[in-house]
Order: sequence, then C-alpha cells, then structure tokens
Amino acid sequence: MSWMTEYVRPKLRGLLKREVPDNLWSNCAGCGQMVLNKDLERTRKVCPHCGHHMRALVGERLAWTFDDGAFTRIELPKVPVDPLGFRDQKRYTDRLKDARAKTHLDESMAVAHGKIGGHDAVVAVMAFEFMAGTMGAALGEAFLTAARLAVLQKAPLIVFTASGGARMQEGMVSLMQMPRTTIGVQMLREAGVPYIVVLTNPTTGGVTASFAMLGDVQIAEPDALIGFAGPRVIQDTVRETLPEGFQRSEYLLDHGMIDLIASRGELPEVLGRLIGLLNVRNLPVAQAA
Repeated sequence: MSWMTEYVRPKLRGLLKREVPDNLWSNCAGCGQMVLNKDLERTRKVCPHCGHHMRALVGERLAWTFDDGAFTRIELPKVPVDPLGFRDQKRYTDRLKDARAKTHLDESMAVAHGKIGGHDAVVAVMAFEFMAGTMGAALGEAFLTAARLAVLQKAPLIVFTASGGARMQEGMVSLMQMPRTTIGVQMLREAGVPYIVVLTNPTTGGVTASFAMLGDVQIAEPDALIGFAGPRVIQDTVRETLPEGFQRSEYLLDHGMIDLIASRGELPEVLGRLIGLLNVRNLPVAQAA
C-alpha cells in the first residue's frame, strides 16, 4: 500500500469525523423525518415538517401553559403504597421506585396554579412518562386536591389527560378512582367553577370513561388517540372495519364528542380567552349543603 492509503487517508478521515451527541436529533413518528431537538424546543415538540405533536413531559406542559412559564406546584396527599401487595415480574413497590427515579415525579399527575392569559387557573397534568399515566389511588387524590383548590380559589380547573387507563397493580382500588374523580367534577359544578379538559395522545381506558370526558369545554390536540378500548380491540369485537381516523381528534370533533382542536402553539391563548369569557371570578359560589 502507498503512503496515501496508509497515512494520509486515515488522517483525513480523523479530521472529518465529528462526534454527534445522542440527544441532538429526534425522529418524528408522524413523517419519519429527523428533527433537531433545538427546533423541537422552539416548536413545543411539534414536528416542523408534518405538524405531528410529539409526547410532552409534565414540566414542559406546565411551562408552556402558564404565563411566562411561572407557576407554583402543589404538594399532593400521600396514599397507601401497594395496597394489594401486588407482584408480577417485579414487585409493584419496585416499579414505583423505578418510575420515580426515572421521571423525578412522585406519581402520574402533577398539580400547579398560576396565571393563564392574566387569569388565575389551576392546572393538573397527567404524566404519561410515569407508568404510562395509569390511574391509581394517588391520581384520584391528586385530582380531588386540584378540584378543591380550584373551588377555594374560584379559579377554573384545566386538566391535561394522557393515560393508558387503570393501573392493574391496584386492582379494584384503581377502578374506584373513576367514581371518585367524577365526584370531584360534580363538586366543581356545584361551586360554579369551570372545568376544561385538554385531551392529548393517548387518552384511553378508565380515564376516558370518567373525568376526561366530563369537561364543560373539551379541547384536543391534533390527531390524538382518544377512546376507551383501542381500535384493534374494538375491530376484533364488532368484526367490522372501522372508519378512517376512528378515535382520533378530528373524527371525534366531526361527531360532536369534543368542542375544538387546538395546536400547542395556540393552546395558551385559547385557554386564556376561554377563562376570560367564562369570567369565573364573577360567578356566585354555591353554598355547601
């Protein structure tokens, strides 16, 4: 081999080679395009090529929603851990520890209050990153805490939903959160406090069958999967081909299940305008019986 092959070419390759950080790019699930993470920060995790809304974390939701990203997180009540002593491939307690270490969250819902469009608001955000946003006793307590705070402040409650449904490790305790959260919604209505739901991808299972579909105003992000059972389960059950886009935001809007679809970029303005129209501060608070 010549000196060009043995010496010059390896040197050139070394000069041209660049270390590319693992967190520099993200792959869009909608169109398959590679997108710079810096661009995704600017667009709030919306693909600039196809408009696909990527999954957002709790902290991002709160920062995007409140004015200037300023809010106060609420400490939530503690609940009994592992009431059934559940174990499958791992102990439930170990799964909780792993989820908390990975996400830096205590549970699958976070609650905060602050200003949206200059108006007071209480916001509860479901954390899909925490065990797929599954609903257990802790989420039920978090929702009721958010509802009580909204009544106390006479501020609307806004809930961002993202869930795989009930948490099987808590069995019947998890299923009981469906009526408990429904009672929380009723408490808001009796107090004359607006309840706004923002449905994000995915919102399924017992969450959809309870508080997620009881909003005074139902908003959804574009192309979000919203339903009780998954499309494949339904299709196998009814043994019929489902319509195109079944259980997606646009289909639900066309069939009257939601009120409007709003992209992330316009959502804070939409929420602020809704709160202003509802003018919650001027509404009388119902006296407890």
